[in-house]
Amino acid sequence: MEREEQYNKFHEINKAAEAGGGVDRIQKQHESGKMTARERIDMLLDKGTFVEMDKLAIHKCTNFGMDKNHIPGDGVVSGYGKINGRLVFVYAYDFTVYGGTLSAVNSKKIVKVQELALKNGAPIIALNDSGGARIQEGVESLTGYASIFYQNTISSGVIPQISAIMGPCAGGACYSPALTDFIFMVKENSHMFVTGPDVVKTVTHEDVNKEELGGAYTHSSKSGVSHFLGNSEEEVLMAIRELLTFLPSNNMDDAPVSPSKDDVNRIEEALQTVVPVDPNMPYDMKDIIEPVLDDHYFFEIMPHFAKNAVVGFGRLGGRSVGIVANQPAYLAGVLDIDASDKMARFIRFCDCFNIPVVTFVDVPGFLCGTNQEHNGIIRHGAKIVFAYAEATVPKLTVITRKAYGGAYIVMSSKQIGSDVNFAYPTAEVAVMGAEGAVNILYRKADEETKQKAILEYKENFANPYRVAELGYIDEIIEPKDTRKKLIQGLEMARNKMNTLPPKKHGNIPL
Repeated sequence: MEREEQYNKFHEINKAAEAGGGVDRIQKQHESGKMTARERIDMLLDKGTFVEMDKLAIHKCTNFGMDKNHIPGDGVVSGYGKINGRLVFVYAYDFTVYGGTLSAVNSKKIVKVQELALKNGAPIIALNDSGGARIQEGVESLTGYASIFYQNTISSGVIPQISAIMGPCAGGACYSPALTDFIFMVKENSHMFVTGPDVVKTVTHEDVNKEELGGAYTHSSKSGVSHFLGNSEEEVLMAIRELLTFLPSNNMDDAPVSPSKDDVNRIEEALQTVVPVDPNMPYDMKDIIEPVLDDHYFFEIMPHFAKNAVVGFGRLGGRSVGIVANQPAYLAGVLDIDASDKMARFIRFCDCFNIPVVTFVDVPGFLCGTNQEHNGIIRHGAKIVFAYAEATVPKLTVITRKAYGGAYIVMSSKQIGSDVNFAYPTAEVAVMGAEGAVNILYRKADEETKQKAILEYKENFANPYRVAELGYIDEIIEPKDTRKKLIQGLEMARNKMNTLPPKKHGNIPL
């Protein structure tokens, strides 16, 4: 064979691999409103940086006539490239090839990039669009998931792991995304469920469609499985690029610094009037968070789930910070089961990757009632305590208004390890609200005595001065100075050293 023929053969095979399932299946993918695996990778990564691996891999299955049906690549496109100039690893299921089903060969392709990402300390991104385990291969394809799950677990807390659900993701396939740090879903095209609508109807007799059972909105607002809901694939892929700007490449690095022209000493006069005079009036905590951050930019996470809690990323003085806050505009900012889970998971992620945590507190307590108690509010609320106490990153806290009872303790109080605690003059730190306290202390008293006691209680406790006297608050600040004070505190704690006792890991109440 002459050299020219050798090159021609290579180009022919290469072209076949890049064609995936062929023109007809690619067209069908486009008609369903979805991009192909290669188009997604091309949009996600910096142009011209993708290096594909195992491009010509084919399955080894001989059952059901599969030995006569081979497509180079076999249903997964994998490799590495760059996002904003930084190394990342990526794999994308190709729905045009055998419905993107997982074969034993595909699982080896995925594990290969997972292992390389771990060795090289770089984030890994999975783009899911798959019919699940390849039935023709039986248990051999099924166990391929186990290898992927194992790598997800070993990599957890070492490198950022991101999953985007671009199509179906059912059965065992759901657990790889669930083991990663962040899950993105696309409106209408994304679906995740352990068992589909037909099985649900057979087993439980519930009549439910796939959108209601496991669609993007369901998982973004009800289950809390998904962290981001995008209107299109393009929006999701751009959001992944944006998220990575806040994160380090691995647990030994710091997040990239993004120089900003926003003055670190900027005074924000508008903050003086955000907290209402009436302590029972709601307000949007994001009206405090956003003006404090560089360029007023807050990258919120899980905005549709547990709205009484707010979490996300921003920058202060060019450096990434994780924001955790109560949201008095929703359920008065009370802590419940979902809010506890949302906060605790985010705090632990920030601690894994050396991102300081800034907490804004306005919390009247934990949500009461049989539903919360029976579903384990005690166990779930304990997750927040555990997460804050275990975190060794710099932790700063700002009490804007209410900080009552056990909820005050768990929201990054001084006693569970916060480094710097601020309070506004509007802060109220107490065991409970004045009315509740007086009704307990003076339960048999007449109304006039109770009203007098309420005023006395408010004078003594509905302010930050008692806790400041005790040293539980480091400084009472004016709201307009919040940005400057937080940046000063973060600079002070930048080189913080806090070593936990030797152990394999703690036993968080799950």
